Amino acid sequence: MSADNKYIFTSERLGFREWCDDDAEAMTAINTDPEVMEFFPSTQSSDHTKDFIKRMKAQYQDKGYCYFAVDLLEAGTLIGFIGISEQKFESDFTPCNDIGWRLKPSEWYKGYATEGAKRCLEYAFDALEMEKIYSIAPAVNKRSEAVMSKIDMRKVMEFNHPLLADNRRLERCVLYEIERGVTPVS
Repeated sequence: MSADNKYIFTSERLGFREWCDDDAEAMTAINTDPEVMEFFPSTQSSDHTKDFIKRMKAQYQDKGYCYFAVDLLEAGTLIGFIGISEQKFESDFTPCNDIGWRLKPSEWYKGYATEGAKRCLEYAFDALEMEKIYSIAPAVNKRSEAVMSKIDMRKVMEFNHPLLADNRRLERCVLYEIERGVTPVS
């Protein structure tokens, strides 16, 4: 793929693309970083990362969206993922489409998560015609909650996540939502 057609869409500084098998090493480095995975039950192995990439490739082929591989446009290097993924765990609001992000720490505090999430919302509402998107994070993850607020999502509730029931620190989660027609602040 040439650089011209490599990306499904871009933002000012980021390119959003399909996953490829060559992304496994860089994404594994992110998934095995304890700082990145602070608000998850554990770090994730190379095999888990390869499975994740396989699931995202299949979801993109099936639905036209996923947690996209995200490159810095200037460097053309993978910095993590930002995108929309289907959530099916047992709850009052699932199945639903969830916006999420995971970036390597050297790229934190540069506005990439906010920039990328805004662009993913535009893609979801305009190109995919989704009506509502949620975002979920453990209540202790204040950095992700700040991004949710910056992209004009509104807090709906707190709930106990059934997949985190055995982790008292992470079980209590926040749920944010945004509906089509709400334009994220630039």
